Amino acid sequence: MRFDKPIGIYLLLWPTLWALFLAEKGIPQIDLLIIFTLGVIVMRAAGCVINDYADRKIDKFVERTKNRPITSGELSAKSALWLFLVLILVAFQLVLMTNFLTIKIALLAVLLAIIYPFTKNYTHFPQFILGLAFAMSVPMAFAATNNYISSSAWWLFTAAVIWTVIYDTIYAIADREEDLQIGIKSTAVLFKKFDKLIIAILQILLLLVLIKIYIVFDLTIYYNIALILSGFLMIYHQYLIKDRKKEKCLKAFLNNNYIGMLIFIGITLSIS
Repeated sequence: MRFDKPIGIYLLLWPTLWALFLAEKGIPQIDLLIIFTLGVIVMRAAGCVINDYADRKIDKFVERTKNRPITSGELSAKSALWLFLVLILVAFQLVLMTNFLTIKIALLAVLLAIIYPFTKNYTHFPQFILGLAFAMSVPMAFAATNNYISSSAWWLFTAAVIWTVIYDTIYAIADREEDLQIGIKSTAVLFKKFDKLIIAILQILLLLVLIKIYIVFDLTIYYNIALILSGFLMIYHQYLIKDRKKEKCLKAFLNNNYIGMLIFIGITLSIS
């Protein structure tokens, strides 16, 4: 994921909100809600910077990314690293307002965020690394709320990872031809002609994990309705990517925001 769209903030935020509300079993503490929301915004910005730094030599070969600040010369690579450091320090100040367990998990989350952009050169699974980085907000939310991580929290973590792999693979399909030319690896490149089938399998797996979340957190029919609507959205996404057209793949990627929103609504209505 190259963080081009503001929608990236919401895709990061939804699993965080799922976790905060389920960890509290109600409306989260206002201070935690503010800390985590600001943390998502700051870390998303940091992700933009380190991702663009890692891709600075290849972005010029991609029409959609050739005018990015570092590639275009608007921002130097050294300045980008300083900006990344400042953003990480701001995020660290936010997490210092929680507890030691949350801080420890946050350090791992930062490490994953740094590693992710560079994995595209060495493995076909950068989407999985991105999923791990995004999903770290789940155990952080449980740790900050309860000072421990319940076993049920890891089902949310798993859902966040699978969901990220799904929508970022869809995103990668849009860039696959250019990525092949410049040697960038991704799940879309690895899956080749089986990409739609594997995405469908992952979508089914995600729904099964979300059903498990319904069971372990004892949610209500509102959540079930959200799941059904999410399933229809996944079918719609398959329709959008059926011809692998760039514009339609990007639309399917962006549309995933509604899945996150539906799950959040289902959770909040179930615990209110």
